[in-house]
Amino acid sequence: MTLLPADHPQRLELADEAHARPPEPLEAPARVTYVAVLVAPEQRESELAHLGALCAPFGVAPPSAGATHFSAGLGGGLRLKWERHGEFSGYTFFSAGLGSSPFSEPPAALLPPGWLAAVPGATIVAAHAELMRAADQPADAAFLARHFGANIVVGADIGDGAGLVFTDFRIHADGCARFVVLDHSFTPRQAGRSLQRLFEIEAYRMLALLALPIARRQSARIVEIEKSLAALAEAIALDSGLDSGNDDEALLNKLTRLAAEVERELAASQFRFGACRAYHELVSTRIGELREKRLSGMQTIEEFMASLSLNIPFRNSVL
Repeated sequence: MTLLPADHPQRLELADEAHARPPEPLEAPARVTYVAVLVAPEQRESELAHLGALCAPFGVAPPSAGATHFSAGLGGGLRLKWERHGEFSGYTFFSAGLGSSPFSEPPAALLPPGWLAAVPGATIVAAHAELMRAADQPADAAFLARHFGANIVVGADIGDGAGLVFTDFRIHADGCARFVVLDHSFTPRQAGRSLQRLFEIEAYRMLALLALPIARRQSARIVEIEKSLAALAEAIALDSGLDSGNDDEALLNKLTRLAAEVERELAASQFRFGACRAYHELVSTRIGELREKRLSGMQTIEEFMASLSLNIPFRNSVL
């Protein structure tokens, strides 16, 4: 006999949501590939069908109808984790061990030919990560050059000394960014969570920057609108009329046209700029969860992100 009132219909579902997407436990050495794709609403159903096509050859039960996350072992040491988010989906592939050279033989290479390229959506992020035992890899200049070439490397001590992370935030010749994580004393869950946070930082960074082309495109027109408003204000102040030598009706028509254009620009950009702010907050939160400490002579991830100015500027006088 229960001592409680009847459950709300969604009580268990909501309580379980906090545990629905745990990080994949990882032990060094390991390789990880992450791909995030922007998915149109009409492509959502084909996502599940495509995942089912991957599961079938391995004898794995596909995700259920309406699923928003899924993980499975695919054989040969390959594991898959899929998560659906608001406007994108993330695919993460895991395999044990390291390749014969840095970032060679990524987990994605173990997938059936053509499957990854046919994933519904457009790639916004692709990244490879290597998790190594710190004792086996001195993090000196030669080590970083082998993994990142001549690029400037960003890195930090993370997890209160449990590991080190390095990246150059560049897209390399294979179309992927690169992360190297050195494991001092991670637990398996902590290692998996650290990799997940790094991938999320990169995904949310790119999604935030989707507002940048819109801001650039609107900037020139905003300057023109401001000049027009200044000219109209001056005409009103001087009571000198308009170019036609006419009266207040012409002035009102111009103001109405400008107001309509401002409203149109607001409607066209409001969602993207709002999403930019939300993604920027997520980037900041995920960086904080890494608990970075500076390495001598190297920018931290937080400092690198601050230099990008992810906040898209707004011209408050008009928009």
